[in-house]
Amino acid sequence: MATKVTLQDIADALGVSRNTVSKAINNTGVLAEATRQKVLEKAIEMGYKQFSYASSVADIKNPSITQSKAAGEIALFSGSFLNNSHFASTMLDKFQHEISLLGYSLTMHRVDESNIAELSIPISFRKDNTKAIVCIEMFDQSYCEMLCNIGIPVLMIDAPVTSYWRPLNADILLMDNFSSIYTVINDMSKKGITKIGFVGQVTHCRSFYERFMAFREALYINNLTFEDKYCLTEVHPHGSEYREYLFKALEDMTEMPEMFICANDFVAVDLLYGLKKLGIECPSDIKLFGFDDSPESKIMTPSLSTSHIHSQIIGYSAANMVMSRIAQPDLNYRITYTETDLIYRESTHI
Repeated sequence: MATKVTLQDIADALGVSRNTVSKAINNTGVLAEATRQKVLEKAIEMGYKQFSYASSVADIKNPSITQSKAAGEIALFSGSFLNNSHFASTMLDKFQHEISLLGYSLTMHRVDESNIAELSIPISFRKDNTKAIVCIEMFDQSYCEMLCNIGIPVLMIDAPVTSYWRPLNADILLMDNFSSIYTVINDMSKKGITKIGFVGQVTHCRSFYERFMAFREALYINNLTFEDKYCLTEVHPHGSEYREYLFKALEDMTEMPEMFICANDFVAVDLLYGLKKLGIECPSDIKLFGFDDSPESKIMTPSLSTSHIHSQIIGYSAANMVMSRIAQPDLNYRITYTETDLIYRESTHI
């Protein structure tokens, strides 16, 4: 079996730091373009997992996809503003690069509350030249159903929880929401951590729900008891007031667990605020685990154990799925998962 190529292997081959390789591959931080290109070329040459399948969608030897460049637009619909902390910002860079190689341009459309209430399309959207729609942070089932029935292929990057029993006429792209949580609970249980809770609005989206289900299944597999009293899963918007909501919820808890699994890193950051306000220290008093590997997770104190999402792989996969759907509209609808990696940092230190 071939040896798995790591970031350190690429760094050693080029004589640069692992951090430099990470910045180039994940398109984060400040890096000279020549250096970034050199790293990416070496990664492809060495067969690094993120690039081993193809350097771009346009390179796939599939006549139905690469037959000729066809002008058209791919519309991005988003239910929220995507800042640099959101994995989608890096993902979109890769996605836009891939579709541009095939002659497509990306248009972006913000879906506001009035659009959702009225089931209306943003006025900036032009259907006549749009070949597909990609949805990010779009979790209203009725609105998604409306989009899926206007006669244009739709790709959902994550999706509403209700789409489990009201399937959408769309492809769905998700990250692996299970493996890291299985592993961290197994590892913690071996070290005597047995009282574990979950924090986050479970019904917010499919990813949050799957992370919660992974949490419950991992407890079961490890012969640990699920305790509702350790969980903060009430329906509450993850907005500016969420940290105060969590603080009050923590105050009302009759007993604290030894560890919290959080729906994402931003939930963990807000939770840590409440814990510190109550004089509870992490990791000495309680452990925290997030999800997404956001920039904040690396610089917060303590640094946050989390699950790394490969944003560029998601961007590549999204382009691949959209192009294949345009080429073959009658394909069965697909649910695709991309790999995630468990990262241990200070917040789970024992």
